[in-house]
Amino acid sequence: MTWFTELDFFEKTYWIIAVLGSFTLVILLVLTFLGGEVDGDVDMDGDGDIDGGAGFQFFTFKNLVGFLTIFGWTGIGCIRSDFGMMATIGISVFCGLIMMTLMATLFYLLAGMVEEGTMRMSNAVGRTGEVYLPIKGNNGGFGKVQINIQGSLHEIQAFTNDDKDLPQGTIVRVEKVVDDTILLVTSNIS
Repeated sequence: MTWFTELDFFEKTYWIIAVLGSFTLVILLVLTFLGGEVDGDVDMDGDGDIDGGAGFQFFTFKNLVGFLTIFGWTGIGCIRSDFGMMATIGISVFCGLIMMTLMATLFYLLAGMVEEGTMRMSNAVGRTGEVYLPIKGNNGGFGKVQINIQGSLHEIQAFTNDDKDLPQGTIVRVEKVVDDTILLVTSNIS
C-alpha cells in the first residue's frame, strides 16, 4: 500500500473509482450469470415508462457502474501517459459516456429480442386448424378447434356460418375473432 499513499489526490481518486467500479461490475456479472437481478434501474428519460418496458434507458445502475469503471481506468491511463488534469478528466468522461451509450444500446437491443408470451387472438385470423369438438352449421352452436398460434397449440371455442356441420377432424380456416375469445371458422379453404 506504500505506492498508493505516495500518489497525489487526483490519481488516488481515479484509482478508488476504478477499483470500486470494477469490483461492483464483477459482482453484477456474477449475479447475472447466477440468475440474480439488480433492480436498481432508474428511468430518467421523462417518458413515464415505469413498467420495465424495453425503451432506451441511458441512466441505469448497470450503465453507471460501466461508466465509473471505464472512467476510472481511462483516467489512470491518461495520468500514466502524462496528460494534464483537464485532458484526463475530459477523455475519461468521454470514454465513460461512450461506455454508457454502448451498454444502453446493447440492453435495448437484447430487450427487443425477448419474445412476449402473451397470445394475441388476432394472430389466428387466416390460420388453419382442426375441429376438435364438432361445430353445428349455420351458427347453430359452438364447438372447439385446435389451432397453432404463435408457436403453440391452443383449443379455442369456435362457431361457423357454413351450411353444414363440421365434424371432428375437419380442417378449417379462421375468418374472424369475436370478443377476443371465440373464432368464426369455415371449412371452405381456398
